[in-house]
Amino acid sequence: MKKHFPIVAFAAVALASLAMAGFAYLAAEEATRIKFEATADDALNRIQSRVDLHLSLLRELDAFFSARAGQVTGGEFKTYFEALQVEKNFEGLQSLGLLGVGKPGDEALLEQAISERLNVEKPIFPPTSDGDWRMPVLLMEPFDRDRIGYDMFSDPQAREAILAAMETGEARATGRTLLGPQLGVQASPGFLLFSTLERPGAPEAQPIGMLFAAFRTQELVKSALDKFPALPVNARVFDGGSDAANLLFQSEAEPAYGVDFTTVRQLLVAGRPWTIEFRPTAGFTRPSSPVVPLLLGLFGVLLAVAIALLQRYQARAYDAMSKLQEAAESSLLEKDLMLQEMKHRIKNSITRVLAIARQTAANAKDIGEFQESFSARLQAMAASQDMLTRSRWQKADLGELLRIELAQVFGKELPGGMLSGPRVMLSETATQALGLTFHELATNALKYGEAGNSTDALKVEWRLTDEGDMLALFWRETSNAAVTPPEKPGFGTRLIDMNITRELKGTIRRDYRADGLHIEIEIPLGGMRN
Repeated sequence: MKKHFPIVAFAAVALASLAMAGFAYLAAEEATRIKFEATADDALNRIQSRVDLHLSLLRELDAFFSARAGQVTGGEFKTYFEALQVEKNFEGLQSLGLLGVGKPGDEALLEQAISERLNVEKPIFPPTSDGDWRMPVLLMEPFDRDRIGYDMFSDPQAREAILAAMETGEARATGRTLLGPQLGVQASPGFLLFSTLERPGAPEAQPIGMLFAAFRTQELVKSALDKFPALPVNARVFDGGSDAANLLFQSEAEPAYGVDFTTVRQLLVAGRPWTIEFRPTAGFTRPSSPVVPLLLGLFGVLLAVAIALLQRYQARAYDAMSKLQEAAESSLLEKDLMLQEMKHRIKNSITRVLAIARQTAANAKDIGEFQESFSARLQAMAASQDMLTRSRWQKADLGELLRIELAQVFGKELPGGMLSGPRVMLSETATQALGLTFHELATNALKYGEAGNSTDALKVEWRLTDEGDMLALFWRETSNAAVTPPEKPGFGTRLIDMNITRELKGTIRRDYRADGLHIEIEIPLGGMRN
């Protein structure tokens, strides 16, 4: 079993590390998908708001006609349309207008209505209809003489929407229709919108007209998606199902990341269902780098190799000690105890290194930041280990530990008055925990405090309480400007708190003042000397 234990240890640690890296990769992909889902929802809300704004035109138009009891001339309607400033406020609107309502045989009356409103003679066309109604265009802006008199009820798509509007009393849209060139714009996909114009004071009477609006979806949706800030989405809008024949809108920006990130949303536009597909473009950024899981997996494999080699050498040491058992039984017992202690300390160190590696990787933006932070923390651990090694893992002096850790950050030449306090001897656990704590505090002071410009801005004092059972340490950073607490604590802050509160059962208080940062740490001496 001992012979194969290094192989088993390598396989177990490597598989666990690779599984953890795989989980981190899947978590990163899921986070990316969730982020894009939120971006797609934002885009959908923009389209919904823009469509609602355009649909409100018919309500305003209904109010305009109702105020005039439906008697609006062509000149009045033109003035109303120009006041809308369509190109500025209602991108995608092609035209607004009014349809007359009559039965087959009422063509002469409808032609007279055209003449009275526009002062032109226009026949109703097509001349005959197989429908129950005749609904020619009476008014239209922008004015199109060729469309005046056209019976929209003769068109099957328009007829379906008109009947739905008359039945429900609400605005109803047609399906995808190709709108002809107008206002200098080439023919493009769009839809028509119809609503009834009721006779004032008689809600159940036959409508005196039908209001209509024509919208080009390319300009309508584009105006919604292009407003600041622009969203990194490629959108395709379909009338009904996502079939190429139903396409209403296609973004110009090319999609990226493949079809796995496609998000589908549904939108109801005046009783007509739309299907919208969103895909991220090249401008979409992932919330975390995919390199971090790879780095984590690589580190785990290297760690597995180190453990396997350690177990192999340990097995050889056990064999050598067995051969010496007959010659020196007492010496063998001492060596065995030393090896057991070494194994315990190595496992504890590996556990701590793994925890620091995982947390540093989770908070690093890229490989460079991970390498810098991880290396600095390993050096801080190494300094504490070196002190304990020199004392044969017995005790370490608090003042010397502070000087070593601060010298790694600020240089070997520290001001004479920076550190002050009595001699306090620390246990192995306290040395390792406080070594990492002092390293994180010094790094933060260098990055964010005045200590980066002058080490005179930093003072560290410690003393024993009157009862002699507590150590109080005061970390003071002087600043020319007020300091404020961070919006979100980073890994360094959490590492400090974990070392003080969990490892040493102490307390830590931070005071962000106008003249700098003051930190007070209190630790029971019993846990530091055992």
